[in-house]
Amino acid sequence: MIIILLGYMTSGKSTIGRLLSQKLRYDFIDLDHYIEKKVGASIENIFKSKGEIYFRTLEHQSLNDILEEKGDLVLSLGGGTPCYANNMNVINKNDKVLSLYLKASIGTIVERLWHEKSKRPLVSHIKDREQLLEFVGKHLFERAHFYEQADYNIDINRKPSKVIVEEIEDQLF
Repeated sequence: MIIILLGYMTSGKSTIGRLLSQKLRYDFIDLDHYIEKKVGASIENIFKSKGEIYFRTLEHQSLNDILEEKGDLVLSLGGGTPCYANNMNVINKNDKVLSLYLKASIGTIVERLWHEKSKRPLVSHIKDREQLLEFVGKHLFERAHFYEQADYNIDINRKPSKVIVEEIEDQLF
């Protein structure tokens, strides 16, 4: 089985993915790290030097490569992965995949993003919290349709990672 975690930036996909994979004794892959290793450049540098279209194409190819792997694993997607290149259809049509949307409120996302926005190409240019709030609200509205297609929705607001992992286990088993 491949368990895919999806959701907006800072929803905890990588953190929860690592913890869940350890608990289930599954392999763990963070799609962004997989791409960085494959290309030998950071996501930020790929965006800057090659552009978003190049990145989204690479992301789609990498997702397909991972989905062809055998064995049990937890896969953490980038925030935009489900929204481009028909990726949600690819995920939903694969019978060995179970997808989970780690759903965070706009307030939770803004609070987390504010402290690490310099590392996030899509929001690094935003100067104040009000602009960030507006950006996240609009962006999340555009992406929610894709996220909501996941097999399960897990509310992550005000919950420790350990509790979220337990909730996921309860959903799965």
